[in-house]
Amino acid sequence: MKYPKTRLRRNRKSSAIRDMVQENRLHPSDFIAPIFIVEGKKQKEEISSMPGYYRYSLDMLGRELEELIEVGIESVLLFVKVPESKKDNKGTEAINDNGLMQKSVQFIKENYPDLYVMTDVAMDPYSSYGHDGIVEDGEIVNDPSVEVLAKMAVSHAKAGADMVAPSDMMDGRIGAMRKAMDDAGFENTGIMAYSAKYASSFYGPFRDALDSAPGFGDKKTYQMNPANLDEALREVELDISEGADIVMVKPGMPYLDVVHAVKQNFNIPVSVYNVSGEYAMIKAAAEKGWLNEKEVMMESLLAFKRAGADLIATYFAKEAAGLIISQ
Repeated sequence: MKYPKTRLRRNRKSSAIRDMVQENRLHPSDFIAPIFIVEGKKQKEEISSMPGYYRYSLDMLGRELEELIEVGIESVLLFVKVPESKKDNKGTEAINDNGLMQKSVQFIKENYPDLYVMTDVAMDPYSSYGHDGIVEDGEIVNDPSVEVLAKMAVSHAKAGADMVAPSDMMDGRIGAMRKAMDDAGFENTGIMAYSAKYASSFYGPFRDALDSAPGFGDKKTYQMNPANLDEALREVELDISEGADIVMVKPGMPYLDVVHAVKQNFNIPVSVYNVSGEYAMIKAAAEKGWLNEKEVMMESLLAFKRAGADLIATYFAKEAAGLIISQ
């Protein structure tokens, strides 16, 4: 019986050789840690649908940030939960220079200046309708919404944000934000565009976290159809042409083909959002004893790198980074 000259198992024989030929690796600097912030004091509220993840008031946020820094996390992405009394259909609170988002940015930059601060730019946390834009006669209108979003971006930049992260999927908003920030003297504030954000069912726990579920209908008139890939590439191309510095695909695991296609077609940093539903599924299966949480977590994150992601926004950031530095 003849055996093959080429035996791929030779490079799998020991942990040493497996490490030597490994094609993709994770590093703490790959991760962006999402942070949920609430008003008040002494608030650390666990999100029921996201076990182990919390909303923090600013006076309770410091320890969490210190723990992220300790494991090598360099960037955070901020989201705020807005009281119902401050929500309306115009995004009034969103452009308040003394609002919770703006105060959060200022707090972090004053106390943890080396952290790279990204901010969510979208109207849904501030909207009485729970939508990412202004509602007129049951329609989420594009251009008036973009005007508010551009003002939000300037307000965040003024507070000290290093990068704004528009997640709304309104047409033309990247160009409008870039011009508004440049005109205001914030030409060095970056934009991470949620370029291919799908109308996904994986966002449920996140909407629990911010109480931002749409009050009527859905978000399919502005977020993308999960069936479409070519459209994602068109969205990315437009955002790059309008001034995006980083482009994002959201969600993550069901859209690895989109991540790969974006990286193959565009010479720009690509991020991916490992969203709340993906996090919750792993947590729930692990609690049932059906999966090894740490192993599945690391395998999932490595899949993003293999697909082509340069950056990964993930609720596993702190835990994964801790495992990496302990090895």
